[in-house]
Amino acid sequence: MGNTVGDGKEKETLSLLTSTQMVFREVLDKLGFKPEMFDLLSEPMKSLIVRIPVRMDDGSTQIFTGFRAQHNDALGPTIGGIRFHPCVCEDDIKALAIWMSLKCGIAGLPFGGGKGGVLCNPRTMSMGELERLSRGYVRAISQIVGPTKDIPAPDIYTNAQIMAWMLDEYSKLKQYGSAAFITGKPLVLGGSEGRDIAGALGAAICIEEAAEKQGIRLKGARVIIQGFGNAGGFIAKFLHEAGADIIGISDVYGALYDPDGLNIEYLLKRRDSFGTISTLFDGAITNEELLEQDCDILIPAAVSNQITAENAHAIKARLVAEVANGPTTIKATRILTERGIFLVPDVLTGAGGVIVSYFEWVQNKQGYYWGREEILDKLRERIVQSFTTVYNLSKSRNINMRLAAYMTGIQKMAEASIYRGWV
Repeated sequence: MGNTVGDGKEKETLSLLTSTQMVFREVLDKLGFKPEMFDLLSEPMKSLIVRIPVRMDDGSTQIFTGFRAQHNDALGPTIGGIRFHPCVCEDDIKALAIWMSLKCGIAGLPFGGGKGGVLCNPRTMSMGELERLSRGYVRAISQIVGPTKDIPAPDIYTNAQIMAWMLDEYSKLKQYGSAAFITGKPLVLGGSEGRDIAGALGAAICIEEAAEKQGIRLKGARVIIQGFGNAGGFIAKFLHEAGADIIGISDVYGALYDPDGLNIEYLLKRRDSFGTISTLFDGAITNEELLEQDCDILIPAAVSNQITAENAHAIKARLVAEVANGPTTIKATRILTERGIFLVPDVLTGAGGVIVSYFEWVQNKQGYYWGREEILDKLRERIVQSFTTVYNLSKSRNINMRLAAYMTGIQKMAEASIYRGWV
């Protein structure tokens, strides 16, 4: 089930779903829940695969495969992003839906986790093709989503414009306006102030809190960020403004590294809409080489399975803050912990986006909108509270931050499932 690397004792799974289920089993056992709770929570309660015909600009019709998974709605409707990506698969969507449940539980939100995706390559598609795909996807999943069922949001390679097309299509299908159907919309269509930077800002706040706990001063801290897209780019900006030295960044094609610090303002201006920058410079190194450079803070903000049992012994950071989904394997987490490297898990650092999606949903339902400063203050309060809860649990139970985050995220959902009589 899923890919593995190594052999013998070094074999480890690279399947995000399998890894998540392994941690779930350990966490539920530590919390004292019965085995049937694992059976309930280890898979989404609903998972849909759809086929979407799209008329392309050249007159041909291409059939795209889409997914939507809803993990558990014991606490309320599910919520979660939609990604357009060439590596989307059903198992990853299921794992991401489960992680969204954990993020909601950690942040104290009245939601379960959802996630959607379409197998496509947005880099090769025109705006017209993306619009037709967006509308087709909404038509295909329209019966299982809605403001009281499952609330979509942006994710990798989707944005406010794509959310607007989806909102418009849903409104046509239902024959009434429903701004609360989807989050991450443009402001003029009921979007929330701060939603565009919420994920990155939430991660940056977590990094600030973690650095303080580890005795690392952000001013002058040497930071490496793998990934320079929306999340990685904003995090680089926020940490640079806080006085950190960003000594390494990367994209899918390679990495830029300078131990004296990179010119972040210049690089942010030069990157393209997908975060590509390394191809403009000679002397780029590989992503693998970047991860192993000496630094104070390492931020994997690109793709999954980047720190594994193969390279965890070579990581030289004092603090690893996951911003990508699943960048560190279970074996690698254990190795880093044994080496005294403090790891902040993705389900904690990544909660900022869904927190502001919750704020947007609330504002849409009440028809009253908060200002940007108020939104960002509320976000910081939630993130700091979430980090403190997970950190204190990790210390009190002498466990790593990933286990503590999972325990925090799963507790209320499991209790609600019991009260409902599901197990």
